[in-house]
Amino acid sequence: MIVKTDSEREGMRAASRVVKAALDAAEKFVKPGVTTLEIDAIVEEVIRSYGAIPSSKGFEGYPNASCISVNEVVVHGIPSLRTVKDGDIVSVDITALLNGYQGDAARTFAVGNVAAEDLKLINAAEAAFFAGLEYAKAGNRVGDISSAVQLYSELNGYGVVRALTGHGIGHKMHEPPEVPNYGKKHTGAPLKNGMCICIEPMITRGDWRVYVERDGWTVRSADRSNAAHYENTVIVTDGEPEILTL
Repeated sequence: MIVKTDSEREGMRAASRVVKAALDAAEKFVKPGVTTLEIDAIVEEVIRSYGAIPSSKGFEGYPNASCISVNEVVVHGIPSLRTVKDGDIVSVDITALLNGYQGDAARTFAVGNVAAEDLKLINAAEAAFFAGLEYAKAGNRVGDISSAVQLYSELNGYGVVRALTGHGIGHKMHEPPEVPNYGKKHTGAPLKNGMCICIEPMITRGDWRVYVERDGWTVRSADRSNAAHYENTVIVTDGEPEILTL
């Protein structure tokens, strides 16, 4: 596992501030009538205004600065001319590289008059993150985070996506360890002071199963139930974990 030095953690904080600014801009811009491509353009503009680079653009051939996923799309939705409509829920996932360090976060935004069940879903994804965060402390294991996310989500009736996971982060977008959203307590990689990880519950109103579209990126819930995604970059400490993207 990669433990970050004090200077590396400061670099992570700076990159994460860029991500937070881009997410804030996206939240203000996500309204009925805009296209997901227009949202992506705002994200890229904000990231580059800080002298940072949108990490996802060109990553393994991905074409855009952000992943924008609407309704039953869980993650990795490719921005397009699709128009956001009243009642949609829109997930925006952003990673930025600044001076050699990565920051990564995601939010699901409610657009206009959203169904009560979808608002509960969005809130549950956030609450599941914080349930897992309680265990992001040195001396625990990754499985403690995973188990807490799963327990909270499933007790509240949501499907926990298993095909994708959280991850370590640092100079690279994805570093060890993987941080699943399901699992058993006291299992998995040990958590150490100074580790940087992304905890990112992805939950659905229905079943946990998903499939990937022919574009090789877009991940949908198999039963077409709506999904929500909530992610932050976190530093593991001996005490309370530090959230860098809030």
